[in-house]
Amino acid sequence: MIIVLTGATGTGKSELAIALAQKIGGEIVNADAFQAYQELKISTAAPSEEMKKIVPHHLYDYVPLSEPYDIHKYQKDARFVIEKLKNAGKTPIFVGGSGLYIRAALYDYDLSLDTSNVDLSKYDSFSNEELHDELKKLDPKEAEKIPYQNRVRVLRAIAICLASGVSKTELLAKQNHEPIEKTLFFVLKKDRETLYPKLDKRVDLMVEQGLENEVVTLIKKYGEDAPAFRAIGVKEFIPYIHGDIDLETAINEVKADTRHYVKRQETFFRHQFPVIEVSSLEEILEAIKNG
Repeated sequence: MIIVLTGATGTGKSELAIALAQKIGGEIVNADAFQAYQELKISTAAPSEEMKKIVPHHLYDYVPLSEPYDIHKYQKDARFVIEKLKNAGKTPIFVGGSGLYIRAALYDYDLSLDTSNVDLSKYDSFSNEELHDELKKLDPKEAEKIPYQNRVRVLRAIAICLASGVSKTELLAKQNHEPIEKTLFFVLKKDRETLYPKLDKRVDLMVEQGLENEVVTLIKKYGEDAPAFRAIGVKEFIPYIHGDIDLETAINEVKADTRHYVKRQETFFRHQFPVIEVSSLEEILEAIKNG
């Protein structure tokens, strides 16, 4: 069996996952797109080294910021970890809020289509909105799933259309979208009135821990175009570095983008996974017992 513990950012998944792993003999597998990167400690709210010592953690803090990392590489890495844990008699517990990464790891998606020879240079001058309009023409259903701000995913979807001659939607429709083995999906319940103030406080704590210094130092070291710097908590500081906004505005942008991301996460989880809503470890253990 595989366990997925997902839910909106800031709901306490990491701490609950450790308690669950201790109870059922599990190990934790990262399902957050940006926590896979090295050096982004504060900005991604990655598990601390102390947390990792309590229970083994996998696929955290291992991709250099200078290297691109995408859903295809993650699928390969996650499948390797699943097999390794199964052979060791351990239960994989996927923890994180990156819904597409969870689907790639656990569902029968073939992501092997080679788009490396697709020439996308004509789109270099397109704004995000113009690029999204192009995707709407090629694959309207896929365009509905991707925010226009996510340029990388929009370009990938366009590349798939151009490489295959059909839309990504048509390709996926031909695949069997069932988990690779029995999986229980848990989502932590947290109403927005409770969650939003908690998220704001978490950002304030990140600032106290040195968020500004971490982000500014890394951007100066690696440049602004490193793929990992699309992460919330990083990208908002680029205008600040340029002197276009002050620090308070950058921090407020992090808070606003976090809240918007939570809304998108909640929508995705409800529509993409057969989730069981829980609010405690006891509820999860009871569901596992009955499941």
